[in-house]
Amino acid sequence: MKAGAEILEVSIQAAKTKASGSTIKLIVLGILAGAFIAFAAEGSNMGAFNLLAKADTYGLGKAIAGVIFPTGLMLVIIAGGELFTGNTLMIGGVVRREITLGAMLRNWGIVYASNLVGALLIACMMSTSGLFHSGGDLLGAVTLKIAAGKTALPFDSALVLGIMCNWLVCLAVWFSFASSSISGKILGIFFPIWLFITSGFEHSVANMYYIPAGILAKNSENYVQAAQNIGVTDAALEGLTWQGFFVNNLIPVTLGNIIGGCLFVSLAYYVSYRKKKEPVI
Repeated sequence: MKAGAEILEVSIQAAKTKASGSTIKLIVLGILAGAFIAFAAEGSNMGAFNLLAKADTYGLGKAIAGVIFPTGLMLVIIAGGELFTGNTLMIGGVVRREITLGAMLRNWGIVYASNLVGALLIACMMSTSGLFHSGGDLLGAVTLKIAAGKTALPFDSALVLGIMCNWLVCLAVWFSFASSSISGKILGIFFPIWLFITSGFEHSVANMYYIPAGILAKNSENYVQAAQNIGVTDAALEGLTWQGFFVNNLIPVTLGNIIGGCLFVSLAYYVSYRKKKEPVI
């Protein structure tokens, strides 16, 4: 079990490996990671849609969804993947001068785009599978409800929710660095991710599934009618567009995720555990 400065060293070594990854490796592992997070998102919706559809059981639904969702990050960390939100921890390597800013941004750009491809793949497959008909179209309705709620967020709310989300997500990754065993990594990942999902925070890569899945579900009158039956308004549905996805949600949430991972985890622990001769920032 590692702690403190030892975890920082593992994090910086991981940053060096990620910064030197070939383009094809980053694309493939990025697509896989996007798909893994999307699997976690659709699975958590399937497990909790009956509870998420009603206001009086919504909190319990989020808690149950949170039990399922950590599988996504477990797949990324243990099976292998490149996840944009976790890669915000690379900033520690930049500050220590182990990697360049350009190398980090290259990684972020390739991985972010690849995560989007992987998440869209699962959204399309789910839409084609017919699983949104589950529960008498209620899964499709809840998929619409979640997506419409995300595109309706004000910029400042989406930004702050993104900060809090990746603060916890990067702590989960940080915990995984502390253990060399699979069981230790699973345990370390589970609780912070459970907390972030239960809290309702905003994760850019998860939203690459949630919102496109809702946009695709919007093409079905059955799902739209079912969504209206559980209180989704016409105005909310009108805002559920590709423009709403990118402009209203993905931009502020991504910025928030960067702040949460870089500032509140990587830089906070770098400043706390850096060697005396190393630069503060």
